[in-house]
Amino acid sequence: MKTRLGCLSNKSDSYPDFTEFLPPAQDRATRCRKLSKDEVVLWADSFDVLLSNKCGLAAFRAFLKTEFSDENIEFWMACEEYKKIKTPAKLMTKINKIYNEFIDVKAPREVNIDFRTREVMRQSLAEPTPSSLNEVQARVHSLMEKDSYPRFLHSKIYQDLLNLQYTHCHRNSV
Repeated sequence: MKTRLGCLSNKSDSYPDFTEFLPPAQDRATRCRKLSKDEVVLWADSFDVLLSNKCGLAAFRAFLKTEFSDENIEFWMACEEYKKIKTPAKLMTKINKIYNEFIDVKAPREVNIDFRTREVMRQSLAEPTPSSLNEVQARVHSLMEKDSYPRFLHSKIYQDLLNLQYTHCHRNSV
């Protein structure tokens, strides 16, 4: 029993290499680019700088997986994709999928939001617009910025990236 539960005690600082959490490269044609230490340093400037960088987002996702809280970033990313949808039928399909996966109280990857926000979101299911998820996405963004982001900046993952002269990031890893 002790060994079975041991995996639950693993936090981000106990992983020697976070790359095991990143998706594998799709094929040999996937191009890599070098990520400079200066770029990694910029991630500490703001949470939005981190999220806007593909490698930063991949590293943050890997960190959240080690914390068993990746549903927040996965929800945020689903909202970003949702905003790009143009047709009403596709909006309806996508918002229902997001609701069932992240918002509903019985959702398998439920994000932590208050009742009022959840209710506003539920009501917007009837006639979704590209901005229907803005409020709930902003709440989850704020939660990650105040809670997960500072822990990420102190994590072994981020510190290891800072200590590397260069690292590689697969373009398709996000």
